[in-house]
Amino acid sequence: MALAQSKVTAQGQISVPAEIRRRLGIVPGSILEWDVESGEGRDKIVVRRNGKYTFKDIHRALYPNGPPKRRSLAELKDGIRQYILEKRGRL
Repeated sequence: MALAQSKVTAQGQISVPAEIRRRLGIVPGSILEWDVESGEGRDKIVVRRNGKYTFKDIHRALYPNGPPKRRSLAELKDGIRQYILEKRGRL
């Protein structure tokens, strides 16, 4: 693979090359970690993706069929009451 390059803007921003984004699975919202390693008289910057999953990935895993159905306060309280009764063995 050819060496990928980025140019730093006046605001200190860089663009991550498309090949690197694809290879590391970097999408909007991904967090990158930066680390400076010193050795042999030279400093080296290591950039790596932090965390494998975004909030949207986790939400899709928890709710594959979309968000759960909205419930009223009375329905929530009734569900809690049922759970406690079942847990205590009084049903």
